[in-house]
Amino acid sequence: MKQLPKGSKKLIHAWAFYDWANSVYSLVISSAIFPIFYGALTILKDENGKKLDDTVTFLGIDFNNDTLISYVTASAFLMVSFLSPFLSGIADYVGNKKNFLKFFCYLGAVSCIGLYWFNLDYLWFGLLCYFLALIGFWASLVFYNSYLPDVAFPDQQDKASAKGFSLGYIGSVILLVLCLVMILYYDFFGFENENFPTRFSFVLTGLWWIGFSQYTYKYLPKGNKKSTLHRSVLFNGFKELRKIWRALKHNVQLKRYLAAFFVYSMAVQTIMLIATYFGIEELDWGEQDSTFGLIISILLIQLVAVAGALLTSRLAVRFGNIKILIFINLIWIAICGYAYFIVSPMQFYIAAASVGLVMGGIQSLSRSTYSKMLPETEDTASYFSFYDVSEKIGIVIGMFSYGLVAQLTGSIRNAILFLIAFFIVGVFLLMRVPQKIKE
Repeated sequence: MKQLPKGSKKLIHAWAFYDWANSVYSLVISSAIFPIFYGALTILKDENGKKLDDTVTFLGIDFNNDTLISYVTASAFLMVSFLSPFLSGIADYVGNKKNFLKFFCYLGAVSCIGLYWFNLDYLWFGLLCYFLALIGFWASLVFYNSYLPDVAFPDQQDKASAKGFSLGYIGSVILLVLCLVMILYYDFFGFENENFPTRFSFVLTGLWWIGFSQYTYKYLPKGNKKSTLHRSVLFNGFKELRKIWRALKHNVQLKRYLAAFFVYSMAVQTIMLIATYFGIEELDWGEQDSTFGLIISILLIQLVAVAGALLTSRLAVRFGNIKILIFINLIWIAICGYAYFIVSPMQFYIAAASVGLVMGGIQSLSRSTYSKMLPETEDTASYFSFYDVSEKIGIVIGMFSYGLVAQLTGSIRNAILFLIAFFIVGVFLLMRVPQKIKE
């Protein structure tokens, strides 16, 4: 098949459609059904639903359940941080980014399917599947993101990035609603209880991810180069990172932006990963079904995020990327301040709607801003590996901080104070970024 030219609407749509395919992981596994499933499995409650104990024993050590999952999450991100430069360097040199994208897609999707067998008797297997699913999702994003400057020109990248996130939000909501209907009306479908449809949701997530990604693979180019893989290439990614690090000394705009992104992304990604666990642990749901309430709030976030991503891309055209990123960070500070005091489901819904509005915007605009700041280069995977490594190391710090606070204080509410500090520093660093970006 003839390769589509850069800037082609069909090529950009095919690239963006991978968000439709893979975003079901971030919603079903990271945010919605799995966290609720994990909480139900690891929290001991009395007849009235009041929490009695949330201790989990793993490898002979007793952990707070939130602490255990946050440490596993942080460890997976640490692994991704190591893998990204190693693999992206090979991909850029050999020119087979698409093969790497496929491999991690399939690794993540099959691991999601493996979560069907998650239970406390074989906790190691369940946590391993969770670990590998996370690696598959985030490592695939290194290669997916690196295609943006390959498929779209600078003046198309804000809209292309927003389109990807929007498709992801819509697609993931469709699957989540399907899974939610199966869980809530399990008797209608002939299931004995909600256990099977909950576990089957993980299987559907993997199948959706694999199935819809095929459209993206059909049209994306293989890569930029056609060199042969040999021994000296194995550590080429780390050499490329070192070269990029040195190049940053001469690119003040990119260097300052990456510093700001590292700090505020640390807070954003941590919030996205802990939001559901916060809702389970810290809210008084009373007689209301917490599972239904939490999923409704997550759906609210996803739907509002579509509008947020599109609105942000338009505002960036009018006011500039950096100014809008500063404004969004200020909104995040306000949301965190509000979230520290919430105790009721209604307050949580208000916070969820607010998070959705800025979540889509900050993710899509951060990616496209970085893409537009890149120098003219064919080694886009290595540059985006640097971007992703910055993000992942930030997440490692954020998740370990969250887990430590939860373990020491018995409440994850106090971790919000750390997140506010990250956003404040992020605003300060963004203000130091030169605002002229390629159009």
